This record gives sequence, C-alpha cells and structure tokens, in this order.
Amino acid sequence: MSKKNSRINVPEAREAMDKFKMEAASEVGVNLKEGYNGDLSSREAGSVGGQMVKKMIESYEKNL
Repeated sequence: MSKKNSRINVPEAREAMDKFKMEAASEVGVNLKEGYNGDLSSREAGSVGGQMVKKMIESYEKNL
C-alpha cells in the first residue's frame, strides 16, 4: 500500500494554503490555532476540509 503524501511541493504555497484553511475554518465556525490542531474532533476537521473542497469546486466552475 502506498503512503499518503500530504507535503506541499511548492514551498511558497504553504502560506497560501494555511490562509485558505483558516478562512474555511472560520466560515464553518471551527476555531483553528496556528500549528498543531490534533485536538479537533473528526466532525470539525471534516467540515473544514469539506468547506475547502466546496470553495475549490466553486472557483473552478466560476473559471470555466
């Protein structure tokens, strides 16, 4: 089985992704802090990820 790779390949993108994640978290009412957020529930973490995907899809569809 292959190992999941969650590293960002472009170092300059890390800051943009962190900002995007914080925006998505605030939109769904999840309080993220800088650094480690391992104390989030699965529901909270999933809602942040889901909001990020939703925004990416909306952006893609807008640019079609």
